[in-house]
Amino acid sequence: MPHILTINAGSSSIRFALFATGARMMRLMDEKIERIGSEAVSATADRLVQKLTAQSSIAAPDAIGHRVVHGMLHTQPERVTPALLEELRRITPFDPEHLPREIALMEALQQRFPNVPQVACFDTAFHRHMPAVATLLPIPRRYAAKGVRRYGFHGLSYTFLVGELERLGDPAAVQGRVILAHLGSGASLAAVLDGRGIDTSMGFTPAAGLMMGTRSGDLDPGLMSYLTLSESMTAAQFQTMVNHESGLIGISESSADVRDLLEREAADARAREAIDMFCYQAKKWIGAFAAALSGVDSLVFAGGIGENSAPVRRRICDGLEFLGIEIDDTLNQRHAARISTGAVAVRVIRTDEESVIADLTHRVLAMTSEGVES
Repeated sequence: MPHILTINAGSSSIRFALFATGARMMRLMDEKIERIGSEAVSATADRLVQKLTAQSSIAAPDAIGHRVVHGMLHTQPERVTPALLEELRRITPFDPEHLPREIALMEALQQRFPNVPQVACFDTAFHRHMPAVATLLPIPRRYAAKGVRRYGFHGLSYTFLVGELERLGDPAAVQGRVILAHLGSGASLAAVLDGRGIDTSMGFTPAAGLMMGTRSGDLDPGLMSYLTLSESMTAAQFQTMVNHESGLIGISESSADVRDLLEREAADARAREAIDMFCYQAKKWIGAFAAALSGVDSLVFAGGIGENSAPVRRRICDGLEFLGIEIDDTLNQRHAARISTGAVAVRVIRTDEESVIADLTHRVLAMTSEGVES
């Protein structure tokens, strides 16, 4: 029974899980290493291996699957090869917040497990069906030829959510109009028509779209010019600001955590404004995607906020009754699987990116062993 280790690396934490493959995938462990921001990748890899060996009887996994946030035009998971690593290093400017650590982890684990195959699973692949009107940026077309376009992210989560909708028997998963809201420290929404993503809130980078825990979301492009002229802000400083100092933490000036802000909002106007802005922007994206889809049949909340914050779900959905979105407060407070009474099925689904990584890794290795081009 082969064992697959999955690596889901963020900018400040790593979630990893171990799966046994067989007739059905079975999760053996699920761990998280936090506060890795300034830690050397080799030290992070050491901590990961120590946890793996301490909490399982597995000396080494049979395969390792990685979430890779930015895959540009890669549409399928791929074996990690020297050529792929070189390509990922080349496109690092597209995602300097994630790719360097993801690449370094692949290399560090390759050193520790030299005979273990690794697979890259791309977050951008889910959005490969988006039409040109949703991918082109309204800037000189020559930049599109260089790969400057809207890509979309959180694709592994969206893959799981669409599959789970289908498993639940929701007909909209296969033939219908679905809006997926992955709301966490990183947050985005996606419009899905007949099982295929046609638009999403994140764009060229994961900093786009609605405001997030520490990311700004969409901004007027003139802001960078203004800050350059008025404060001599550099591109690197701007990058740091929009990714680490903005969003909920920037508006509240106290916390990037919705739970903290909800506790403080009655006495702290800044906390209240941060929550109000987040919910307002999410509501606007739902309205925009309802327009793109010509209506909506199902709305799904996922991610740490989407799954666990009943007040945020309620505030986002308030005023959307004209779309057929009506929330039952009792069901919402219970975090029920379906929290709606109206024509639109509003669901709460706990997303599982790790199981998608494990499944994709298993498929790639199975195809490779059969001599099929992956």
